Amino acid sequence: MKEYKAFLQLFSDHLEKYISGLAQKSPKELYDPEGYILSLGGKRIRPLLAVIASDLFDRAPGEALDTALAVELFHNFSLVHDDILDAAPLRRNKATVHVKWNTNIAILSGDVILVKAFQALESYEPAAFKKLGTLFNKTAIEVCEGQQLDMSFETMDFVPVQAYLHMITLKTAVLLGCSLKMGAITAGASEENQEHLYEFGKHLGISFQLLDDLLDAFAEDAEKFGKQPGGDIIANKKTFLLLKAMELANADQLEEIKTLMGLSDTAKKVKGMLSIYSQLNLKELCQQEADKHTQIAIDSLNKTKASSAKKENLKQFALELLNRQI
Repeated sequence: MKEYKAFLQLFSDHLEKYISGLAQKSPKELYDPEGYILSLGGKRIRPLLAVIASDLFDRAPGEALDTALAVELFHNFSLVHDDILDAAPLRRNKATVHVKWNTNIAILSGDVILVKAFQALESYEPAAFKKLGTLFNKTAIEVCEGQQLDMSFETMDFVPVQAYLHMITLKTAVLLGCSLKMGAITAGASEENQEHLYEFGKHLGISFQLLDDLLDAFAEDAEKFGKQPGGDIIANKKTFLLLKAMELANADQLEEIKTLMGLSDTAKKVKGMLSIYSQLNLKELCQQEADKHTQIAIDSLNKTKASSAKKENLKQFALELLNRQI
């Protein structure tokens, strides 16, 4: 992250200026929630990737700021609506928008954030605007498809592992690919280079989610992880680990999995499920799947025709993102 501190500050200043402008808008009930969700913080990885991509092709990072803003607005729109769908009371240890205001305001405010995400792209020339809009439209639809698949999986007794990988690609990974490709578009990169960066971001996102599944089950430091270890097991969330366990389990193990999923004793449930995961070598299998996508991502970055030094910086940044301790 050290290499990109200046880029992150550049975007943070751009975002802060945008947030400041919201205070002048009315009705306040519509715009105050937008300023609130945008001010809750976060790592700003998606907008940062857009700025990095512009610099990768030797264009001024500032030229990508509005694409970065578009991506960040879209991401926050999705958070507002996801929190409603999940009935989540907290977001980054603060009340979610629908709790702080109400559900109707949250829906409408989320809607306007989405519209303004597309509006942010209007600063670009027509040719670039068309390319950016086409990609953004495609990505927005895919993210919604991924969210619906995730919700649909909750009511299904069995979900194939490949279906799960497809879901996380849509729900999480394509927006990382989109961020990088949008930065490349604003930099005037070739279509080939745009696609290589998109694949880099997409597979980075898949790997990140798989490692998140792994950390949820096996993280030893709950404070460092930022979530309750075993939370996915307690919630019967269909992760790579659970679905792979159901795929590989023998009849007795499968029966035990079903029994454990019905338990109200959370400690016993987590302990029992982790025992099965251990029997089936799932920690290693999940790590191997994540490593596979990490390698695809790096291979895609290596194919990109850009400064070797800048590509190396981006590669190390990506590996740093993935290197969360289990």
